[in-house]
Amino acid sequence: MSASHLSSSEICAALQHGGIIAHRPFRTGWNSNFLLEIDCGGSSSCSAIYKPQRGEAHLWDYPPGTLFQREYLAYRVNQVLGWNQVPPTVIRDGPHGVGSVQLMVDAEEGRHFFNLADEHKDAMIQMAVFDCLINNADRKGGHVLLDAQGHIWAIDHGLSFTAEPKLRTVMWDLCDEPVPELHKERVLGLLNDEALRAEVTPNLQRDEVEALYERAACLLTWPTIPMDRYADRVLRPYPWPPI
Repeated sequence: MSASHLSSSEICAALQHGGIIAHRPFRTGWNSNFLLEIDCGGSSSCSAIYKPQRGEAHLWDYPPGTLFQREYLAYRVNQVLGWNQVPPTVIRDGPHGVGSVQLMVDAEEGRHFFNLADEHKDAMIQMAVFDCLINNADRKGGHVLLDAQGHIWAIDHGLSFTAEPKLRTVMWDLCDEPVPELHKERVLGLLNDEALRAEVTPNLQRDEVEALYERAACLLTWPTIPMDRYADRVLRPYPWPPI
Protein backbone atom coordinates (compact mmCIF):
# COMPACT_ATOMS: atom_id res chain seq x y z
CA MET A 1 0.00 0.00 0.00
CA SER A 2 1.38 3.45 -0.91
CA ALA A 3 1.65 6.42 1.44
CA SER A 4 -0.44 8.73 -0.79
CA HIS A 5 -3.03 9.11 1.97
CA LEU A 6 -0.52 10.71 4.35
CA SER A 7 -0.10 14.45 4.92
CA SER A 8 3.23 16.20 4.24
CA SER A 9 4.05 16.25 7.96
CA GLU A 10 3.24 12.54 8.25
CA ILE A 11 5.42 11.78 5.22
CA CYS A 12 8.29 13.77 6.74
CA ALA A 13 7.90 11.83 10.00
CA ALA A 14 8.02 8.56 8.06
CA LEU A 15 11.06 9.67 6.06
CA GLN A 16 12.77 10.72 9.28
CA HIS A 17 11.97 7.74 11.48
CA GLY A 18 10.54 4.94 9.33
CA GLY A 19 12.44 1.72 8.97
CA ILE A 20 14.38 1.29 5.73
CA ILE A 21 12.98 -1.82 4.08
CA ALA A 22 15.35 -1.84 1.08
CA HIS A 23 17.89 0.32 -0.69
CA ARG A 24 19.76 0.19 -3.98
CA PRO A 25 21.80 2.56 -6.16
CA PHE A 26 19.44 4.78 -8.12
CA ARG A 27 21.35 6.45 -10.94
CA THR A 28 24.86 7.38 -11.92
CA GLY A 29 26.18 10.91 -11.62
CA TRP A 30 28.69 13.11 -9.87
CA ASN A 31 27.10 12.34 -6.50
CA SER A 32 26.00 8.99 -5.08
CA ASN A 33 22.29 8.51 -4.57
CA PHE A 34 20.10 5.60 -3.64
CA LEU A 35 16.48 4.55 -3.87
CA LEU A 36 15.04 3.66 -0.48
CA GLU A 37 11.83 1.90 0.42
CA ILE A 38 10.66 3.23 3.78
CA ASP A 39 8.09 1.79 6.16
CA CYS A 40 5.37 4.39 6.76
CA GLY A 41 3.40 2.27 9.22
CA GLY A 42 -0.01 0.70 8.84
CA SER A 43 1.18 -1.63 6.06
CA SER A 44 2.10 1.35 3.84
CA SER A 45 5.49 2.35 2.47
CA CYS A 46 7.01 5.02 0.26
CA SER A 47 9.97 5.36 -2.07
CA ALA A 48 12.58 8.03 -1.41
CA ILE A 49 15.82 9.35 -2.86
CA TYR A 50 18.71 9.23 -0.40
CA LYS A 51 21.79 11.37 -1.03
CA PRO A 52 24.47 10.64 1.58
CA GLN A 53 27.04 13.23 2.54
CA ARG A 54 29.91 10.81 2.03
CA GLY A 55 28.86 10.28 -1.60
CA GLU A 56 29.09 13.96 -2.54
CA ALA A 57 31.65 15.04 -5.10
CA HIS A 58 34.13 17.72 -4.04
CA LEU A 59 33.31 20.95 -5.87
CA TRP A 60 35.52 24.03 -6.04
CA ASP A 61 32.61 26.45 -5.54
CA TYR A 62 30.70 24.72 -2.70
CA PRO A 63 31.91 23.92 0.81
CA PRO A 64 32.58 20.16 0.99
CA GLY A 65 29.94 17.93 2.51
CA THR A 66 27.11 20.48 2.42
CA LEU A 67 24.97 19.51 -0.58
CA PHE A 68 22.62 17.32 1.44
CA GLN A 69 21.89 20.27 3.77
CA ARG A 70 21.13 22.46 0.77
CA GLU A 71 18.65 19.87 -0.52
CA TYR A 72 16.85 20.03 2.80
CA LEU A 73 16.93 23.83 3.09
CA ALA A 74 15.45 24.19 -0.40
CA TYR A 75 12.50 22.13 0.80
CA ARG A 76 12.15 24.27 3.92
CA VAL A 77 12.25 27.52 1.95
CA ASN A 78 9.63 26.22 -0.47
CA GLN A 79 7.51 25.00 2.44
CA VAL A 80 7.63 28.39 4.17
CA LEU A 81 6.58 30.02 0.90
CA GLY A 82 3.62 27.62 0.85
CA TRP A 83 4.27 26.56 -2.73
CA ASN A 84 4.46 22.78 -2.32
CA GLN A 85 6.72 22.24 -5.30
CA VAL A 86 9.66 20.52 -3.56
CA PRO A 87 8.83 17.00 -2.32
CA PRO A 88 9.02 16.39 1.46
CA THR A 89 12.68 16.18 2.46
CA VAL A 90 14.49 15.39 5.71
CA ILE A 91 18.01 14.80 6.97
CA ARG A 92 18.65 11.44 8.60
CA ASP A 93 21.15 8.65 9.01
CA GLY A 94 20.91 6.00 6.33
CA PRO A 95 22.83 2.94 5.16
CA HIS A 96 25.77 5.16 4.11
CA GLY A 97 25.64 7.75 6.87
CA VAL A 98 23.89 11.08 7.21
CA GLY A 99 22.25 12.54 4.13
CA SER A 100 19.09 14.00 2.65
CA VAL A 101 16.07 11.77 2.09
CA GLN A 102 13.39 13.07 -0.28
CA LEU A 103 10.05 11.52 -1.20
CA MET A 104 10.28 10.13 -4.72
CA VAL A 105 7.72 11.64 -7.09
CA ASP A 106 5.79 9.18 -9.24
CA ALA A 107 6.27 11.30 -12.35
CA GLU A 108 4.90 10.88 -15.84
CA GLU A 109 7.63 9.52 -18.08
CA GLY A 110 8.98 11.83 -20.75
CA ARG A 111 7.53 15.02 -19.26
CA HIS A 112 9.89 17.87 -18.36
CA PHE A 113 10.15 21.65 -18.47
CA PHE A 114 10.41 21.86 -22.25
CA ASN A 115 7.08 20.12 -22.87
CA LEU A 116 5.33 21.36 -19.72
CA ALA A 117 6.14 25.08 -19.71
CA ASP A 118 3.34 26.33 -21.97
CA GLU A 119 0.60 24.37 -20.22
CA HIS A 120 1.82 25.14 -16.68
CA LYS A 121 3.18 28.65 -17.04
CA ASP A 122 1.98 29.87 -13.63
CA ALA A 123 3.77 27.00 -11.88
CA MET A 124 6.93 27.71 -13.90
CA ILE A 125 6.89 31.40 -12.94
CA GLN A 126 6.59 30.36 -9.31
CA MET A 127 9.51 27.97 -9.73
CA ALA A 128 11.64 30.60 -11.44
CA VAL A 129 11.05 33.00 -8.53
CA PHE A 130 11.99 30.21 -6.12
CA ASP A 131 15.17 29.47 -8.09
CA CYS A 132 16.23 33.12 -7.94
CA LEU A 133 15.61 33.11 -4.21
CA ILE A 134 17.76 30.03 -3.53
CA ASN A 135 20.27 30.87 -6.30
CA ASN A 136 19.77 27.50 -7.99
CA ALA A 137 22.79 26.58 -10.09
CA ASP A 138 21.26 23.53 -11.75
CA ARG A 139 17.67 23.90 -13.00
CA LYS A 140 17.67 21.33 -15.78
CA GLY A 141 14.53 20.54 -17.72
CA GLY A 142 14.43 17.07 -16.17
CA HIS A 143 14.31 18.57 -12.68
CA VAL A 144 10.73 19.65 -13.39
CA LEU A 145 8.25 16.80 -12.97
CA LEU A 146 4.53 16.23 -13.47
CA ASP A 147 2.66 13.64 -11.42
CA ALA A 148 -0.54 11.78 -12.30
CA GLN A 149 -2.65 14.37 -10.46
CA GLY A 150 -1.28 17.17 -12.64
CA HIS A 151 0.93 18.67 -9.94
CA ILE A 152 4.31 20.20 -10.87
CA TRP A 153 7.31 19.25 -8.73
CA ALA A 154 10.87 20.59 -8.53
CA ILE A 155 13.79 18.35 -7.56
CA ASP A 156 17.60 18.39 -7.23
CA HIS A 157 18.56 21.50 -5.26
CA GLY A 158 21.93 20.54 -3.82
CA LEU A 159 23.66 23.22 -5.91
CA SER A 160 21.94 26.17 -4.27
CA PHE A 161 22.38 28.98 -1.73
CA THR A 162 25.86 30.22 -2.66
CA ALA A 163 26.55 33.90 -1.99
CA GLU A 164 27.86 34.78 -5.45
CA PRO A 165 25.47 34.74 -8.44
CA LYS A 166 25.22 31.14 -9.68
CA LEU A 167 21.82 30.90 -11.36
CA ARG A 168 21.92 28.34 -14.16
CA THR A 169 18.53 27.49 -15.59
CA VAL A 170 16.59 26.40 -18.65
CA MET A 171 13.85 28.92 -17.79
CA TRP A 172 15.31 31.99 -19.50
CA ASP A 173 12.13 32.58 -21.48
CA LEU A 174 10.56 33.72 -18.18
CA CYS A 175 13.12 36.43 -17.38
CA ASP A 176 10.80 39.26 -18.50
CA GLU A 177 7.80 38.02 -16.52
CA PRO A 178 6.69 40.29 -13.66
CA VAL A 179 6.84 38.87 -10.14
CA PRO A 180 3.18 38.43 -9.10
CA GLU A 181 2.13 40.40 -6.01
CA LEU A 182 0.98 37.21 -4.31
CA HIS A 183 4.48 35.78 -4.70
CA LYS A 184 5.95 38.96 -3.20
CA GLU A 185 3.64 38.58 -0.20
CA ARG A 186 4.94 35.04 0.34
CA VAL A 187 8.54 36.22 0.07
CA LEU A 188 7.84 38.97 2.61
CA GLY A 189 6.46 36.30 4.94
CA LEU A 190 9.67 34.33 4.48
CA LEU A 191 11.76 37.38 5.40
CA ASN A 192 9.89 37.58 8.70
CA ASP A 193 9.95 33.83 9.48
CA GLU A 194 12.27 33.49 12.46
CA ALA A 195 12.03 29.69 12.56
CA LEU A 196 13.44 29.44 9.04
CA ARG A 197 16.20 31.92 9.82
CA ALA A 198 17.15 29.82 12.85
CA GLU A 199 17.46 26.78 10.57
CA VAL A 200 19.45 28.30 7.73
CA THR A 201 21.90 30.20 9.95
CA PRO A 202 23.83 27.19 11.31
CA ASN A 203 23.64 25.25 8.04
CA LEU A 204 24.98 27.85 5.61
CA GLN A 205 27.97 30.15 5.71
CA ARG A 206 27.35 33.67 7.00
CA ASP A 207 27.70 35.30 3.58
CA GLU A 208 25.29 32.70 2.12
CA VAL A 209 22.66 33.51 4.75
CA GLU A 210 23.05 37.24 4.12
CA ALA A 211 22.81 36.71 0.36
CA LEU A 212 19.63 34.63 0.73
CA TYR A 213 17.86 37.45 2.54
CA GLU A 214 19.27 40.06 0.16
CA ARG A 215 17.81 38.11 -2.76
CA ALA A 216 14.47 37.93 -0.94
CA ALA A 217 14.49 41.70 -0.44
CA CYS A 218 15.35 42.18 -4.12
CA LEU A 219 12.36 40.08 -5.18
CA LEU A 220 10.07 42.49 -3.33
CA THR A 221 11.16 45.45 -5.47
CA TRP A 222 12.39 44.04 -8.78
CA PRO A 223 9.81 44.55 -11.58
CA THR A 224 10.51 41.22 -13.30
CA ILE A 225 11.92 37.86 -12.22
CA PRO A 226 15.58 38.87 -11.54
CA MET A 227 17.16 35.97 -13.37
CA ASP A 228 19.73 38.08 -15.19
CA ARG A 229 20.77 39.73 -11.92
CA TYR A 230 21.74 36.34 -10.46
CA ALA A 231 23.02 34.60 -13.60
CA ASP A 232 26.34 32.79 -13.44
CA ARG A 233 28.86 35.11 -15.14
CA VAL A 234 31.90 32.85 -14.71
CA LEU A 235 30.75 29.68 -16.47
CA ARG A 236 27.40 29.87 -18.27
CA PRO A 237 23.81 30.71 -17.37
CA TYR A 238 22.50 27.43 -18.82
CA PRO A 239 22.91 24.00 -17.18
CA TRP A 240 24.41 21.09 -19.08
CA PRO A 241 22.94 18.79 -20.15
CA PRO A 242 19.70 20.78 -20.51
CA ILE A 243 17.52 17.79 -19.52
